[in-house]
Amino acid sequence: MENKALNAEIISVGTELLLGHTTNTDARDISLMLSEIGINVKYHTVVGDNPQRLADCIEIAKRRADIIISTGGLGPTCDDLTKMILAQSFGLELEMNEDERACLYDYLTNKGYSKTMTENNLQQAMLPKGCTVFHNDWGTAPGCAFEKDGKIVIMIPGPPKECNAMFGSCAVPYLRSLSDETIVSHAIHVFGMSESALDQLFREEMNAMTNPTMAPYAKESDCLLQITAKAKDAETAEEMMKPVIEHCLDVLGDVVFGIDIDSVEERVFKLLRENKLTFAAAESCTGGDLARRFTDIPGASEFFLGGAVTYTNGAKSAMLGIDPKLIEEKGAVSREVAKEMAERIRAKLGADLGIGVTGLAGPDGDGVHEVGTVFVSLAAPGETFVRELHVGNRRTRSYIRRVSGNYIFDMMRRYMLGLPVIPE
Repeated sequence: MENKALNAEIISVGTELLLGHTTNTDARDISLMLSEIGINVKYHTVVGDNPQRLADCIEIAKRRADIIISTGGLGPTCDDLTKMILAQSFGLELEMNEDERACLYDYLTNKGYSKTMTENNLQQAMLPKGCTVFHNDWGTAPGCAFEKDGKIVIMIPGPPKECNAMFGSCAVPYLRSLSDETIVSHAIHVFGMSESALDQLFREEMNAMTNPTMAPYAKESDCLLQITAKAKDAETAEEMMKPVIEHCLDVLGDVVFGIDIDSVEERVFKLLRENKLTFAAAESCTGGDLARRFTDIPGASEFFLGGAVTYTNGAKSAMLGIDPKLIEEKGAVSREVAKEMAERIRAKLGADLGIGVTGLAGPDGDGVHEVGTVFVSLAAPGETFVRELHVGNRRTRSYIRRVSGNYIFDMMRRYMLGLPVIPE
């Protein structure tokens, strides 16, 4: 692999993707992994299980991409044609890989699936002659890679669990091995600044940079700044990136919630551990999503004492003890009710911190507030903070829940770091 920026195209094969029966998470996951090793994904293509259309897509990809990555179409059924079409497109023959054949037989007969292996399963062990085989430790169909006509071709199974694991464990090391350079990347995660604002802030610098490089990426309700360097070894690449990262952190300030971290709640988890604090949650429009997100982290029970989903006015009174007159006077979606929710759940469960959220996730408003109006609150010893959000009346319910949760976790992060809980 030449020492230049390589462009990739991901071809996702499967009629079920076109019909909407299956969400194409494979292309997203592979794109994220490629960005971490400095490979640019230029195109995502989805094509049904049709040999001629797939062949046409491959010919287009050959003209515009250095790396062609296919997902799906490697199984035992008659519509699994990806290997055959890709091999034909590059003038390669398929041959039986005896090691994979033996593994298939062992997997299918000794795992209790069947006493015999049906003939159609053998097509999974038919692979392009001379390819690098990616054994599938997560399913049956092996993947593979080869280089031909100046192109790098990688084939990966379609089921997301298999695709994600095989690409990370097999394809990424394979791509790294083709270069005499080491590619290292770090992601600066930001909440409270948009991707476009990040781009505007660093545009001149990014356009002038060649190695290291910077690029902003938008996520569902936050964004990140990816810093990537190529060097003879990882230590040199890290040294090259160090002043760039320090500069970015200095410019961005307290909107950065972490480096190489999965989510803002993960950052909160670490801060709760460092500060030996606990919290409890009272949720309305988020419907328990805050509790779910935090308890997805192993060890969450050490810091999360519990929560209440008080979705109705009656539940807010019965479960939290909020005066019905207050709800009637101020409305369930109000600064006052959000404050009460956080303070009362904190007191009831004896937590160090209490959080509350009440708002309108849609599709209907309440005659007073527009959809996307949310009040988030944080009750701490001696003080309660309430923030009014307007996160968009054209957004989906899931987005409004997600971004509201990010604001709450960010308030917790700011409090524990001694930053302004509600930034100016």
